[in-house]
Amino acid sequence: MDTLVFELCGVQDLNPQRTFDCGQCFRWNADTEGKYRGVASGRAAVVWAEGGRAYIECAAQDIYFWRGYLDMETDYAEARRSIEVCDYLRDCAAYGEGIRILRQDKWEALCSFIVSQCNNIPRIKGIVEKLCDLYGEPVEAPWGEARAFPTAERVAALSEADLAPLRSGYRAPYILSAARAVVNGDIDLEATALLPCGEARAELKKLNGVGDKVANCVVLFGLHQLDAFPVDVWIKRALAANMPEGFEPSSLGKYAGLAQQYMFFHARETAAKA
Repeated sequence: MDTLVFELCGVQDLNPQRTFDCGQCFRWNADTEGKYRGVASGRAAVVWAEGGRAYIECAAQDIYFWRGYLDMETDYAEARRSIEVCDYLRDCAAYGEGIRILRQDKWEALCSFIVSQCNNIPRIKGIVEKLCDLYGEPVEAPWGEARAFPTAERVAALSEADLAPLRSGYRAPYILSAARAVVNGDIDLEATALLPCGEARAELKKLNGVGDKVANCVVLFGLHQLDAFPVDVWIKRALAANMPEGFEPSSLGKYAGLAQQYMFFHARETAAKA
């Protein structure tokens, strides 16, 4: 695979470690040099920080895809300012500086966040990677061969027995049901992405096994509606400890989802270091 290295921006605008390890994606992993290897939409790349700058190695023809995937056209400095409404959120934003919300494939995000239910990130990554290893198409990567995320059509043709090696438990029928809904047209993810946040969430919740948290994650990370605000146990604790009673995340406006990522990253990282 012929690749080129492109300079992206300063790490204050894209911090690979914070972006790829903040819980929004599951197919980026650091190698022994701290460079992140990832696959998205049948393409592979390596992203890393060096000397205060962020770089990407990828096929030359894919650079525009990756710039879109990394959401490079959004002004995150402005977005950050819009959600810094109190000292706590200013602290979270400073701690998570360089986090960007990726423009992920809609089906991959839906399937991955179904897997995420009552799960931890290492285990989610393991299940997702096994799914790709078994049923994804080969992809040329800067480090050799990788596997694409399997299409909804490929997954819809599988059985629960086919998914048994994933050890995804009760989530297996939900994965299959979602894939079949996408293939059959029971849900149109492209059309759903055009709906207001609340309507998109309601549409996703029609799927078996998709509740508020999963739907909100898919709206934010798959449909790229940045006003979505997923609430899990980390965010519940953070809100209870740091925000006034009755606080409405919607008051943070069109970048509420970015605030959620800052809060989530801050809560997890500070707890790990405590």
